Amino acid sequence: MTTPAPQPPNSLPPSRAAAQATGFVIGFARHWLIFFNLAWLIYVATPFLAAIFMEIDWTAQAQVIYLLYSYLCHQLPDHSYFLFGPTFIPQEAELIAGGMSDSANLFAQRSFIGSPEVGWKVALCQRDVAIYAAVFVTGLLYGLVRNRMRPLPFKYYLLFLIPIAIDGGTQLIGWRESNWLLRTVTGALFGFASVWLAYPYVDDAMADIISEEQARVAGLR
Repeated sequence: MTTPAPQPPNSLPPSRAAAQATGFVIGFARHWLIFFNLAWLIYVATPFLAAIFMEIDWTAQAQVIYLLYSYLCHQLPDHSYFLFGPTFIPQEAELIAGGMSDSANLFAQRSFIGSPEVGWKVALCQRDVAIYAAVFVTGLLYGLVRNRMRPLPFKYYLLFLIPIAIDGGTQLIGWRESNWLLRTVTGALFGFASVWLAYPYVDDAMADIISEEQARVAGLR
């Protein structure tokens, strides 16, 4: 009697774990836009929770959010929104009256998260809120037009960067002071253009992953 020849490795049936991993990869690739939009929503909404937590006296939870986002944003009070105060955009004099240090030290200023008199600071600055909110909203819109939307040419993408570069750059070097409206508009333009540039490429890459994984599974079977 002769023993049957061993099967080549690539003809062995995939293990259960491998099949589950493949299913996860294909599932993520098919629904990547949902996951991206959910992630951006969480990212831009969580800083508002910091102010809400302070208002309801959940200070420990609020401090965690402020700390985490302090590594991602400068959190300067006069560049940030405030909730539960007399105004959404308090000016420097109002912030100082509410307890912010009047020192020119930016580290001393950014540590001020608010007070009952002035309200509580959102843990992302105005420009960052605009950028990531625009990424989220544009991601939702992309879901409606993805089949007929091509990537924004890079030379046009650079045009969208000019407003934020001028507004942020001239403020950084001390030539002028921006305001909440300019930060919002320039940030939103940047977020919108970034999605228009990147998401069609991500879509193509995810389609390639699906095709490759399906072909690989078909070959194994």
